[in-house]
Amino acid sequence: MDDAEKAENRERTIHHLQILEQNLQQTMLQKQAFQMELGETQAAIKEIEKSGDDVFKIIGQLMIKSEKKAVMSELANKEKLINLRIRALEKQEETFSEKIDSLQHEIME
Repeated sequence: MDDAEKAENRERTIHHLQILEQNLQQTMLQKQAFQMELGETQAAIKEIEKSGDDVFKIIGQLMIKSEKKAVMSELANKEKLINLRIRALEKQEETFSEKIDSLQHEIME
């Protein structure tokens, strides 16, 4: 392989590395947003546990009286779904990080 091909390969690798780093950044931002939503959901669950039988739920611009059990069930399902999404994003993060490390090592050679 001549020097021009090596330079071209290196440029492609650097470009690929930059794309992976951008993807990693986006994944981390998504995970952070889900973590915030998870915190809000868990706080809502705690407040509902403390409340009496009257529970209200906001739907659009309306506040509607709802069954405590049904709202708790909805929030528990939402919590599970958010946790699944966070775990999936963590796996993506790990994959991107490994690929980034590999490409950085390749570039340094």
